[in-house]
Amino acid sequence: MDDAHILVVDDDRRLRELLRKYLSDNGYLVATAADAAEARQCMAGLAFDLMVLDVMMPGEDGMALTRALRAEGKSLPILLLTARGEVDDRIKGLESGADDYLSKPFEPRELLLRVASILRRSPRDEPEPTRELRLGAFVWDMDRAELRQDGQPAHLTQAERDLLSILAEAAGQGVSRDDLAVRTGNSANPRTVDVQVTRLRKKIEDDPKMPRYLQTVRGMGYMLRPD
Repeated sequence: MDDAHILVVDDDRRLRELLRKYLSDNGYLVATAADAAEARQCMAGLAFDLMVLDVMMPGEDGMALTRALRAEGKSLPILLLTARGEVDDRIKGLESGADDYLSKPFEPRELLLRVASILRRSPRDEPEPTRELRLGAFVWDMDRAELRQDGQPAHLTQAERDLLSILAEAAGQGVSRDDLAVRTGNSANPRTVDVQVTRLRKKIEDDPKMPRYLQTVRGMGYMLRPD
């Protein structure tokens, strides 16, 4: 988690910069904001893994911002910083929706430990894996319905894209010509599928007359067989 993105919100410019430098020196990506309004602007444009938030700020204070974010359904972990050290204040901070509470003054190493602990309890969302099929020099992105060669989009007609999408979803299995015709809007003339297959082979096969990837299933239809 040492590459986590942290937003530090504190109206004290000196402390804000000290926190930014200290957290950055310890491997974190850090952005800063001077108040709640600026913090909201940062969150509107960037994704963060943790907010280190001062309680005592002019305008919307840290507890109010925490309550508002929770009311909006935002689950961003929050570590509150405050000069108040009373038990009641810590309880109010946690009741507002904060994940932890650290009283000023604090040891920098304790801040690091608190940050690391929160991040361990709040693992970041992993991106969904990309569904891709490799066809020799080409890659078919199943979710974007995009054919790429050397990272660049390869031109397909809409009919070819529709055909490849259907075959890709059933990769390794034969799909009947009639089914392909219906699903590509050619039910009146299933032989149109043969023409589209021929054109598609010319684009993705090294030898269209001996197809490696877009194969004919005799007596049935066609099958996509990726690498």
